[in-house]
Amino acid sequence: MRQKTKIAVRNAFITTASIIGLLVIISLLVQTEFKVDEDILSDEVKQYQPLVEKYAKKNEVENYVDILLAMMMQESGGRGNDPMQASESYCGERNCIKDPEQSIKQGVYYFSETLNAADGDLELAIQSYNFGRGFIEYALENKGEYTQEVAINFSQKMYESAANKSKYRCLREGAREINACYGDIYYVQDILAMREKLNSG
Repeated sequence: MRQKTKIAVRNAFITTASIIGLLVIISLLVQTEFKVDEDILSDEVKQYQPLVEKYAKKNEVENYVDILLAMMMQESGGRGNDPMQASESYCGERNCIKDPEQSIKQGVYYFSETLNAADGDLELAIQSYNFGRGFIEYALENKGEYTQEVAINFSQKMYESAANKSKYRCLREGAREINACYGDIYYVQDILAMREKLNSG
């Protein structure tokens, strides 16, 4: 009888230890996966998520909060007084917005306007946030939709016609070589890649 009791106790111990070990492994996996997602956005961007959600709901683009957060990350990393880099769409020049909430309010509104003008074409709307709404008409007239080719062509056209080319930093690798220094010709790819990572968890 004692032998049976010892065996039962040992089996119970093994089972309990196995369950605890499994729970620890699951916990570590969950933490690792969550950490990967957390690393995509800076702390500065994450702190603005409630405001992004607020204005996304107000402008009926609440399904695009992940896109808007990715755009903020791409534009500024959430730093500065204009984290959405929305000044030009607000007043026609850079750095006129001095309040982060005003920046988010304007940025979300402007995105909703580009999405509407693009008739729901998300890629076209995203690139237009970076290039300006004039890109929508250009893309529709030339290709009927967003393509990488039409984005490069538009950037080249705008850069060539710019009176003061020195204000364009041309930070993208290879952009200067093809004179596509207006805006960010790979903006769409970066935003969608970031969105995919945000939603992969």
